[in-house]
Amino acid sequence: MKTNKDRPNPVATYRLQLGADCGFARAAELVPYLAALGVSHLYLSPILQAGPNSTHGYDVTDHARLSAELGGEVGYRNLCAALAAHGLSQLVDLVPNHMAALPENPWWWDVLENGPNSVAAATFDIDWDAGDGRVPHAILAPVLGDHYGRVLDAGEIQLRRHGGRFELAYHEHRFPVAPRTLDTVLGAAADTVLGAAADTVLGAAADTVLGAAADASQARDRLGFLADAFAALPGSWRTEPEATQRRHRDKEVLAGLLANLLKIDAASAAAVDGAVAAINADPAALDALLDRQNYRLAHWRRGAYELDYRRFFDITSLVGLRMDRREVFDQTHALVLDLVAQGCIDGLRIDHPDGLRDPAGYLAWLAAAAPQCWIVVEKILAQDEELAPWPVAGTTGYEFAVLAGGLHLDPRGEAALTALHQAMSGDGRSYPEVEIDAKRHVLDRMLAADLSRLTALFLRVCDAERAWRDYPTAELHRGLEAALVSFPVYRTYVAAAPVTAANAAPTLSPQDEAVIRAALAAAAEDNGALPGELFEFLAEVLLLRRGGPAGAELSARFQQLTAPVMAKGVEDTAGYRYHRLGPLSEVGGDPGSFAVSRPRFHAHNARVAQRWPGTLLATSTHDTKRSEDVRARLSLLSEQAIHWAEVVQSWRKHTQPYRADLVDGGAELFLYEMLVGAHPLPADRAAAVMTKAMREAKLHTSWLDPQPHYEAAVLALLQGCYDDTHFQDRVAAFATPLIVPGRMVSLALVVAKLASPGVADIYQGCELWDNSLVDPDNRRPVAFALRQRLLAQLGDELQGSEDPAPVPARLLDLSDDQGLAKLHALHRGLRVRRQYPHAFAANASYQPLTAQGQRAAHVVAWQRGAGVIAVTPRLVWALTRPEAGWGDTELALPPGGWCDVFTNQVWMASTVALGALLDRFPVALLTRQT
Repeated sequence: MKTNKDRPNPVATYRLQLGADCGFARAAELVPYLAALGVSHLYLSPILQAGPNSTHGYDVTDHARLSAELGGEVGYRNLCAALAAHGLSQLVDLVPNHMAALPENPWWWDVLENGPNSVAAATFDIDWDAGDGRVPHAILAPVLGDHYGRVLDAGEIQLRRHGGRFELAYHEHRFPVAPRTLDTVLGAAADTVLGAAADTVLGAAADTVLGAAADASQARDRLGFLADAFAALPGSWRTEPEATQRRHRDKEVLAGLLANLLKIDAASAAAVDGAVAAINADPAALDALLDRQNYRLAHWRRGAYELDYRRFFDITSLVGLRMDRREVFDQTHALVLDLVAQGCIDGLRIDHPDGLRDPAGYLAWLAAAAPQCWIVVEKILAQDEELAPWPVAGTTGYEFAVLAGGLHLDPRGEAALTALHQAMSGDGRSYPEVEIDAKRHVLDRMLAADLSRLTALFLRVCDAERAWRDYPTAELHRGLEAALVSFPVYRTYVAAAPVTAANAAPTLSPQDEAVIRAALAAAAEDNGALPGELFEFLAEVLLLRRGGPAGAELSARFQQLTAPVMAKGVEDTAGYRYHRLGPLSEVGGDPGSFAVSRPRFHAHNARVAQRWPGTLLATSTHDTKRSEDVRARLSLLSEQAIHWAEVVQSWRKHTQPYRADLVDGGAELFLYEMLVGAHPLPADRAAAVMTKAMREAKLHTSWLDPQPHYEAAVLALLQGCYDDTHFQDRVAAFATPLIVPGRMVSLALVVAKLASPGVADIYQGCELWDNSLVDPDNRRPVAFALRQRLLAQLGDELQGSEDPAPVPARLLDLSDDQGLAKLHALHRGLRVRRQYPHAFAANASYQPLTAQGQRAAHVVAWQRGAGVIAVTPRLVWALTRPEAGWGDTELALPPGGWCDVFTNQVWMASTVALGALLDRFPVALLTRQT
């Protein structure tokens, strides 16, 4: 059977963030533009039905429906038709790890309504025995803005009736009422309906009174019968299949009978509504009803410490799926796989596979169900970490963004930038120390519930072996925490029982064993107060050599937790605390490492060419904290680190009147760097990014515990910087000279992405210069009309002939703020990928080329196959100084004629001077002419 590795490589993808401003219809309108640009695939964010007003689509509520808000079935089919008409394919973002815990999710609603007895109970990753014991088998619902009793007494929780169904509401949150507990409401209504009837017939004729009494008696009997019938439903703790089927059948029949009764019998409806009103007016009665539900409404802060279902990172509104169960896979993938089979979808981007219990098993199922599908995974790889041997084409390209960007960081600036960070922040610790502290913070404050669950499992494992059962729970807790914070990668993939093969042996790679043993050894060394043998035992459990079934569960849960600890601890905490230079803190990056050498870059590309030629190559994504163009400009600071430090100190003196004493110097450094990297940046966007950066750092304020006084002080400093025209002039004076060199770096990234092994990925809007910052700033609507107009302006010269005329200077002008030069480079490069498919095929060779001369260290060049050569500069600030230039630097070319597709210049000599090759345009993409 062929796999996705055997299929022809796509040319390039264009990522669209679907939403209110860009649904299926708008995407269809953009198809002709994308086809003219030269991509092969439209890369869509999630397309399935998501929660109301979703801004991203990762909060899926129904896997069986295409998003109605995006245009539904009709809109999507029209988009597919437009793509087919222009020869384009689709890569679709798929979310297998979690769903939205919202009322609009019918499976989640059923679980809340019926508890373990729900038909969907096995769909979600829920620990039914993890509650506090007061309400058995109840899911914690941490949505309240205050303590439960206060909210209840304030009347903020209300019982509501909709026909024959009931729900409990707290502001915008809604929860179902367990059917068995309706006996309280209906029983109270039955007791009052006779009295209500009597009140309405006082003074009436005797026959009228008797008729009303008879009607009321019938209403009482019917309500009483329904109350008893609801109470007789199988309990929510009954999980045997027949009980589940009976409960599900009977509750629907009873709900229909009740709805019909309340529709045709006004007296019964009035009695039930009266019972509802009475319960709402009595906190004790409402509390008694709530105590019988399959969930516990609680203060939102409890979610971090006591949550009994697996979520996505720390987001309690996203509940984890049990994707290791085949029935769950089949239910959640039926529509998508049908679209793949129909030819609508050509590729799948798998979101967060590290959250799955068994990623390898899941991907094996997926590859078997869609053998011709191009599959890439959103996997963050640590430095020198290899992607697991999954049946996929590769990753979504975070590691490429880090490597390609790292080429443009000058290692000679590291010491000065480190000193600047330490001086500004007052924190002299090394990055590993900052990272460990950040991981501990998220485990203590955000992921405590997950750690507590692991601790309970570890206690079970130890209790089962007499040699280990006397370890205190506190020591087990601290040992697990130490192991988690010492983990150097997002996760390992030790699997106790692969879902694809019954009774198979555990899967364990040498890489995973080495990672686990190294992490546990580091944890033991850093935590001398804990017994070293405890970490040795834990390593054996994680490797599935000890512990039995409880140990296997601990191993699986531990691996599912290391990824959130890394993501929240490194990307979303340490990356905002250890701020030497923004590009170091990108997703997938290592703020403790500084630059990337040319040998490392080439070695990575050669490895990709051999093993993962279909991987994505990204430079900007919806997850990056700064666009590729902002990072490109900021990389120049590494070449002038001492000067930058001096500038920052002078700015500090200038802005001192706006800076309160409590403002953290690290936040101030972040602010100045942002103003330079994204200049010119509107104040409202800057304020939003600063607020997010402060809260992500979690030093003086956070999302969980915002501190308005501190945030106001930082935003006052920012506003002072914007109101001070003299300071704005100083920012502009420093940032303006960086613009053109920064664009040279951006073009180098474009060429690297187009010519490296893999598939180039373009994030929406980034075909022109783009100064977007962290999400949601990078999800702002894109000015596609401008991009369409500029692409049309490229004109006939971009279609070219075999012997084209020189490219007009206007297309090569880096001082043009619209970005025509970047669009030109991208368009031409995509055309090369189409015209020379053999150079970018899965078996195409990759050969580094070495320049000679005084500026040889500033050249990165390589050859693809026999027909394409890429040449890009690095450390360009030094090249753009008046006294600099390429000097005697030259590059040897293979025999034959070579045409630079960006300028249409042809080179016939065996060597070419870099000063001549890159005179008109700072990058070159050469194609063989003879």
